[in-house]
Amino acid sequence: MSNRTTMTEFLLLGFSDIRELQILHFVVFLVIYLAALVGNLLIITAVALDHHLHTPMYFFLMNLSILDIGSISVPVSKSMANSLMNTRSISYSGCVTRVFFFMLFSSTDIALLTVLAYDRYVAICQPLHCERVMNRRACVHMAASAWISIFVYTALHTGNTFALSFCGGNMGDQFFCEIPQLLKLACSGSYLRETGVIVFSTCLAFSWFVFTVVSYVQIFTTVLRIPSEQGRHKALSTCLPHLTVVSLFFFTIAFAYLKPTSSSISGLDLMVAVLYSVMPPMMNPIIYSMRNKEIKAGLRKPMAGRLFTKNELSIFRL
Repeated sequence: MSNRTTMTEFLLLGFSDIRELQILHFVVFLVIYLAALVGNLLIITAVALDHHLHTPMYFFLMNLSILDIGSISVPVSKSMANSLMNTRSISYSGCVTRVFFFMLFSSTDIALLTVLAYDRYVAICQPLHCERVMNRRACVHMAASAWISIFVYTALHTGNTFALSFCGGNMGDQFFCEIPQLLKLACSGSYLRETGVIVFSTCLAFSWFVFTVVSYVQIFTTVLRIPSEQGRHKALSTCLPHLTVVSLFFFTIAFAYLKPTSSSISGLDLMVAVLYSVMPPMMNPIIYSMRNKEIKAGLRKPMAGRLFTKNELSIFRL
């Protein structure tokens, strides 16, 4: 019997052990990771440099982009390294660190998506109170509160998880360290200690989801009352990207964490894990910028400025 005092490493058995497929996995994840990195860095740059984007919505979008970079880096970097080096192992301390940071980034992401839903509610349903309610100080306080509270929650949840005794070996049926797979390895007696934390986490996530749904019910009710079609379209254009991201995030996480656990991993488990851990950070910049003229304009300005500077230098040299 092995437990947490003797455990030195875990084995991640998510993908194939065929060398050619491991290289393919590395290449696919590398492309996805670079796309997510470039997309989110472009949004951060656009919001930071364009003063027209210094509004509550884009302040939270910049925070979300920072979180997306962190949340995709945690699972993908180790998975790519293992595929490249033809190994499956991850150290015990490495697993603890990655569980903590993945939970921190993804949970804070959900919290800020909920705050962003409230921002959209205030902007559309109470426009006269928007500047007073969602001022700069309030936005900073909301973001800081989300970061700090989720940090404390994540530390307690991670500590409680790795305080369990692991009687089921050290083989995790996933491509990264995640709590549902670790709980499969825990002893049945010690697993009860985690039940309270799981119930609390479920209630917390459900409350965020309900708050978001209620906010959007109010938003759509208000939008339908707008007399002009152009006004309705403009209001919806700022909400649909956020609603798409929230739906993708909530439903994939709910499926992954609430479905009955099985003794062996399936292709569906891997697909859902990729959907909620890898795809949102890559898709979010595309979703947010696809129908957002202000983001597109903010992205063009640094590029146009750089091209203008290069032309000036070339003329000067001539």
